[in-house]
Amino acid sequence: MEGVGADAGSAVAPFAKWRDEFSRTFQYYLDRSSPNPVHRWLGTLAVAAIYVLRVYYVQGFYIVSYGLGIYILNLLIGFLSPKVDPELEALDGASLPTRGSDEFKPFIRRLPEFKFWYSITKAFCVAFLMTFFSIFDVPVFWPILLCYWIVLFVLTMKRQILHMIKYKYIPFSIGKQRYTGKKPATSSGGSD
Repeated sequence: MEGVGADAGSAVAPFAKWRDEFSRTFQYYLDRSSPNPVHRWLGTLAVAAIYVLRVYYVQGFYIVSYGLGIYILNLLIGFLSPKVDPELEALDGASLPTRGSDEFKPFIRRLPEFKFWYSITKAFCVAFLMTFFSIFDVPVFWPILLCYWIVLFVLTMKRQILHMIKYKYIPFSIGKQRYTGKKPATSSGGSD
């Protein structure tokens, strides 16, 4: 009996070693890609283009695309939302600064950009793999799905933008603000 257990253990050991090595290598390249957002997003754009071409040429898997769209919309909401919701914070007594004399609080996302990118890229890869299995090719009338997704997108973004306006936050930064100081006052009247 001991011989059977030893054989099974030795068969699993190379697989576990390979899995650990693959995981370490994958994490290494993932960490190296972190400071390069433009290259990461270009790669994701390429993966998305491959997925779109696959769906276009196969003329199917619209329900997979719809599910992918809903998932990306959910990720986008997390990306645009603050980590601490101002509506819930107002109930606790703390709130975002509304006057110039209030303490500055930076915008912290509920879903950081790296996790947003990683989740979208994984979603496109999984959706691409799903297009190779006919069980996921459910026959649907795709224009209705597209219209419904557009309505969901518009309503969700409207609610999110109204939330941003109400609590005066912007989820994007264009870089460090530069202050030039006070401008000297010029007199419009000339001296005689």
